[in-house]
Order: sequence, then structure tokens, then C-alpha cells
Amino acid sequence: MFRISHSALPAILGLVAGLLHAQNAPPAGAAPAAGRGGPGRSAYPQRPAADPAVIERGKGVYSVNCAFCHGSDARGGEGGPNLLRSSLVLNDANGEAIAPVVRNGRPQAGMPPLNLAASQIADVAAFLHSFPVGGRDVARSAPPTIVVGNAASGKSLFQGRCASCHSETGDLKGLATRIPDAKTLQQTWLMPGGGRGGRGATPAKKPITVTVTLPDGAKAEGRLERIDDFLVTLRDNEGRLRSFPRQGNRPAVAVHDPLQGHLDLMARYSDKDIHDITAYLVTLK
Repeated sequence: MFRISHSALPAILGLVAGLLHAQNAPPAGAAPAAGRGGPGRSAYPQRPAADPAVIERGKGVYSVNCAFCHGSDARGGEGGPNLLRSSLVLNDANGEAIAPVVRNGRPQAGMPPLNLAASQIADVAAFLHSFPVGGRDVARSAPPTIVVGNAASGKSLFQGRCASCHSETGDLKGLATRIPDAKTLQQTWLMPGGGRGGRGATPAKKPITVTVTLPDGAKAEGRLERIDDFLVTLRDNEGRLRSFPRQGNRPAVAVHDPLQGHLDLMARYSDKDIHDITAYLVTLK
């Protein structure tokens, strides 16, 4: 066994570093390797290109279920965060990391659970992974106005789908005066309480509540704090946190979301419907 003197150690380490650099360096004239950071480099992490048909399917599912909070380009909307810089999305491959959040939601953050099939979530993941992730948002270009729909068609849709709960002369009277920004107004009617409507713009969102029915028939009710496949936690009327382990359908859990009507309608709206209803609502001054 031989010994290395302290004086020789820096030179040896430098030689090793030089050899490693030479081993990993690209051939002369080759383009820099794609990776994280640096001008002109590709998205991180590197992914093989997905089938365009899969991306298009994912875009359709995303547009109906996610775009109103996370933005059409996934870079954040009125209420949802930027998904392209989310560590969850960056570490996801085919939707396996995204699926639990999609299916369980994040009630505390205003995100409802979505009943999407595994194939639909995988398609959405392919759509999200098709975006480049870089320092510059060159793809982001906000339109000058989102009021591009037909107000007359929007009024007809409103009367058919919304008038049973809302009224132009009642709770929505002066809506466009209270919420003058059309983008915020659109977010507010699509998902009340889920965005940044501004103080005083709309009434505070009522909390999501839950009823847990135990095997012996006893019930526990309160504000929903957490729910997943294994546990449901509520805060009862006395302010106590109560948690119940779940195993399949036992105990029976019924979630009561005041905005369930809006959620049920969400899948029925086309992009045109959303623009038309917004064009009508901006006339309510």
C-alpha cells in the first residue's frame, strides 16, 4: 500500500477532473447537450416526443377540466399554480404522480377531485410534458381581451343552465361593475371561490363539508379537512379534528360541495360556451 503526500493531492485531483471533463465533453463541433438551464437548451427533464394524437386528447381533457384554474398554457391561471414548474409534474412520467392529486383534489387549496380515467390522466400528462420548461415564457402571449363570444348566445345558455340558481336582477345584478376585469369575471363564474376574485367581488365560498357514517350507524359531520383513499379528516362544530381510516367504502363518506352544480356543468361547456356566457355576463352592469 502506498501513501499520497498532501502536496501531490491537488495535482492528482486536478488530473482526475480533467479526464472526467474530457470523457464527458461533446465531440468537436457538436451542439451542447440539452439539459437544465442555459440559453437555447431544451426543456428539463428530457422526454421522448409523445404521439401528437395523445397530446391532442390530453389537451382536450385539460381544457375542459383544468384550464380555468391553471391557464390554457399550464403556466398558472386565476387560482391554480404554474404546472410546468411544479416538482410533481417535473418528476412525473406518465401521469402516475399526477393521478392521486387529480382524483383526490386538494380541497384546502380550492381544487376539487376530478373523476378522470387513468388513460385520461396519462393523456393530460403527455400534454403537460409537451411544453418546454425554460427561463423565458416565449410561448405565453396574453390576448388583448377574452371577450370574444356572442352575448346573445351566452344569455340563452345562461337561462338554460344557470337561471335556476342565479338571477341577472338578483345575485348577479351589477356583476360586471363589481368585477370589471373580464378575465377575473370569467374565472369567478366558472369556479366561484376558486380564484382571486378580489375582496368584495363575490361572497366567500362556503366550506366543503363531509358526513361519515360508521358501521354502527353513528354519524360524524363537519368541515372537510382532508380526504384520500386511506383517511378522511373533518373538523366538527366544536372545532375538534376527527379522523377516520378508510377501507374501500367503509365507512360511508358523503362529501357536500356547495359548488357541485358548477363542477357538474364544467364538463358540458365547450370553449365557445365559456366565451359566450362571459360575453353576456360582462353586460350585467
